[in-house]
Amino acid sequence: MELIGIFSPDIYDIGLFYLGIVILIAILIPRFLTDYMITAPIAYLLISASVFFFFPEGVLPHPEESPFLGKRLTEMGVIISLTAAGLKLTRPFAWQSWRYAARLLIITMPLTIALIALFGWRFLGFAPATAMLLGAVLAPTDPVLASDIQTTPPHKEDTSSTRLALTSEAGLNDGLAFPFTNMAIAMALVGIDPSMWFTDWLVTDFFYKIIMGTLVGLVTGWLLAKVIFSCPKPQCHSSAISTSLLAISLTLLPYGLAEMLNSYGFITVFVAACAFRYQETTHEYLNVLHDFSEEIERTLVVILFTMLGIYISHGLLDDFQWYMIPAALLIVLVIRPLTGLIGLTGTSLQRSRKYLISFYGIRGIGSIYYVLYAFDHAGFEQSKEALALVTTVIILSIFIHGLSSRPVMKRWDPE
Repeated sequence: MELIGIFSPDIYDIGLFYLGIVILIAILIPRFLTDYMITAPIAYLLISASVFFFFPEGVLPHPEESPFLGKRLTEMGVIISLTAAGLKLTRPFAWQSWRYAARLLIITMPLTIALIALFGWRFLGFAPATAMLLGAVLAPTDPVLASDIQTTPPHKEDTSSTRLALTSEAGLNDGLAFPFTNMAIAMALVGIDPSMWFTDWLVTDFFYKIIMGTLVGLVTGWLLAKVIFSCPKPQCHSSAISTSLLAISLTLLPYGLAEMLNSYGFITVFVAACAFRYQETTHEYLNVLHDFSEEIERTLVVILFTMLGIYISHGLLDDFQWYMIPAALLIVLVIRPLTGLIGLTGTSLQRSRKYLISFYGIRGIGSIYYVLYAFDHAGFEQSKEALALVTTVIILSIFIHGLSSRPVMKRWDPE
């Protein structure tokens, strides 16, 4: 009997096997961790880095050299998460929902970008464009890995100003990091002299894309709500499944349209989810849409951490330098908390809540997307070193914020 090739599986079959494992892990691991401080992302990171440490190099190309796949996967993770975040806001267009987040977006975020960029340029020796990129990608907080500090699901009333501020901030600052990432790209492509790019950047990358992304989100969210909520409800057992699939449409339709109009799809997706939620605050669709979005998000997180584990166990070991640990600690424990407190100065929040909101930022799937997006559009000096520093910040954030979030939030800001 001919046995040649019997143990030479097709790459497609390997992919199916891997996807099956990913879905199983995404469903089961969070259930085992509900009573522990450790979060699912920490478990994924430890498992993936440990497993792939024993794999030969070349399983995946270095993300700096081939950023496309990582960019697309992180992109999908972020937009799915932004949909879930938007659906959580009970009063998405009320000033009460944005009074603290607005300060974090207008004051804290630009200040964080400036301080990290200055630190990277003057003290770490990065080229100006690369330093600007570091500030842009590390300033936004993450809606993907921070579900444990976000506000309540749609069927519950928002009871925590801390969680509400963190959720609304994370919903928009992922999109608002785009203009500054594009600024870094412009600096890398044409030079650091603002006269060569500032006007085009201000008109196109700042005003047009932000305004257009917001308008597209408002219109598509409103239209989808009118269409979906006016349709007859399915009278069969598959209604929950068909309703769940609407979450994909609520994510992909606004995002695709925004990207075709050359605007910021991240802003569009979040605003569309907010507009959708605004049309109906009690409809049972909301809970199904939110829960399904989070399930997709969990699956994508496992896939993303597989890629991150491959990079950590191979590429990061070559790119890493020891100064990155104190530099990352400074960004996570000093710069973000300091700029957060500055942004919240003068508000009526209790001091403990100001500290909580200021402390819990970063985490990083959005940061990975932005740095890979930048690498896909321009060549940056010290790019591998910059990617290693961003990854170090993300790893520290996942452990510091992940291990502390449950006990700290339970003690100082229970739902």
